[in-house]
Amino acid sequence: MGDHALARLESLARPFRHRYLHHDELTAQLQAWAEAFPHLVRLQSLGESAEGRPLWLLTLGPDPDRARPSAWIDGNMHASELAGSSVALAMAEDVLRAHLAPQASLHGLSPAVLERIRGLRVYVLPRMSPDGAELFLRTGQYVRSNPRDHRPGRPRTRWVLQDVDGDGLVLSMRVRDPQGDHVESREVPGLMVPRELEDEGPFYRVYPEGIVEGFDGDVIPDPAMLSDNETDLNRNFPWSWRPEPHQDGAGAFPTSEPESRAVVGFLVKHPEIFALLNLHTFGGCFIRPLADAPDNRMDAQDLALFRQIEAWGEELTGYPMVSGYEEFLYKPDKPLHGSFSDYAYFERGCVAYVTELWDLFAQIGLPRRKPFIQHYSHFTREDYVRLARWDAQHNAGRAFRPWRTVAHPQLGTVEVGGVDPRVGLVNPSLEALPGVCLGHSAMFLRVMALAPALKLDTRVVEKGEARVVELTVANEGYLPTYILASSRELPFNEPLQVRVESHGVELLSAPTWTQPVGHLEGWGRGRHGAFVVPFHQRSRGNSTRKTLRWTVKGRGTLHIVVGSCRVGTVETRVELG
Repeated sequence: MGDHALARLESLARPFRHRYLHHDELTAQLQAWAEAFPHLVRLQSLGESAEGRPLWLLTLGPDPDRARPSAWIDGNMHASELAGSSVALAMAEDVLRAHLAPQASLHGLSPAVLERIRGLRVYVLPRMSPDGAELFLRTGQYVRSNPRDHRPGRPRTRWVLQDVDGDGLVLSMRVRDPQGDHVESREVPGLMVPRELEDEGPFYRVYPEGIVEGFDGDVIPDPAMLSDNETDLNRNFPWSWRPEPHQDGAGAFPTSEPESRAVVGFLVKHPEIFALLNLHTFGGCFIRPLADAPDNRMDAQDLALFRQIEAWGEELTGYPMVSGYEEFLYKPDKPLHGSFSDYAYFERGCVAYVTELWDLFAQIGLPRRKPFIQHYSHFTREDYVRLARWDAQHNAGRAFRPWRTVAHPQLGTVEVGGVDPRVGLVNPSLEALPGVCLGHSAMFLRVMALAPALKLDTRVVEKGEARVVELTVANEGYLPTYILASSRELPFNEPLQVRVESHGVELLSAPTWTQPVGHLEGWGRGRHGAFVVPFHQRSRGNSTRKTLRWTVKGRGTLHIVVGSCRVGTVETRVELG
């Protein structure tokens, strides 16, 4: 390993840091890693999408079947949010780099941190919605998650998106209408902006490119996010799930979709997953718990931990971290239901959060708004103009297309074109993509290094004809073995236990070789969660370790295994000669 291994890794790289990959290209990248580094990479499919595409999952790290603290990364849950796949692949490549060249520098991480990362198991699901992503990449057609709709009672009148002008893209249409709510910008020809009182026209209505199903020749329905695709995967997970109409995009029932069902099934089988990153676009922020209550109702230790992660995020990416409840609700006091990261935090006890990649608002010089959700609604005509000029100067004009007059089968004369959201709007410009990959990998590798880390020390003390075997179990990691204070009571969050297999050694004092250890604290405190003024520096007690003892006689071997389903196991042997 070393320089040769790094050169091999570089030679296998597809351009995921420089453009957005189609499914076949993404598959080829994953297969190349698995074939080149079978000792570090396992490639499997969690299942298939409705159109038969595998849901590829990478397992990174030696001995993939050995349970140990594990991290999860996923991207492209929403079809249009392609940058999640690129960042997930970049993180996978960096984890491989940490294994293949242990002495090489990586994101300024210390050797101790890199060693901790090498001790983990890392799961990467780069594309949770392969069908939708492929359609969006090919045509620009908006799809929330996957292009399917099995609703038995679909609305009679609705928009169905499709290519009207035959150019292979599905963008927007504008129709002249004296009651229209849009007008063409005076500063940027072709740019549509919201109509204001002083405008003189001509005025337009702006619709998605497509047709109206059930059109009666008169009524044109409002376009809807889920008009012709049924389920938003990020509303289909079991935590706090609510059916429609209480939650748009909820699906028929929790995990009704093959993608969400496969992911939940995997997480349930792997309680050792302690950190989970759910990659989205766009916005330029991190969204953390709580999702359903303000911070004054959040566990104080959890909040301190997320403050530490927030500090890394600000330093390495420039993104703020916001409370899902306090700053990212679409409607005040109306929490979102069925989201993946909330399921992972509340029900699986993970250090889980969402990244909204691509700080588009910062690119065009908008100030930080609070609550953060206002960035998506407080967008002025002047901001539209800034965006169009930024696109022309920094995005090769990829986002704004000219209008072309065509005959629509239902609406008569329309113009087709407008915004192409694929590159520069919903996702980073190709010029910015490498930096996005770099900063977010540097951040999450630090989060991964928070893992609990068990270490065993043994000592044998002579006691007459008998001997006392002492075992000290210590947690040298940042996090406790129960991971989050709020998750300690979850049924699978088992405390540590020690099991001893005796070969030729007789137990004298203890009733059994098996003994409970309990949970062990970590050394980490988070940020601003404790009284740490310089004149009153105090450490906690020694709850990071526990010592157990057995009085034995005879000659032989003791095989000692310590662990739990939450953190996996470590083991050692004691030879008694």
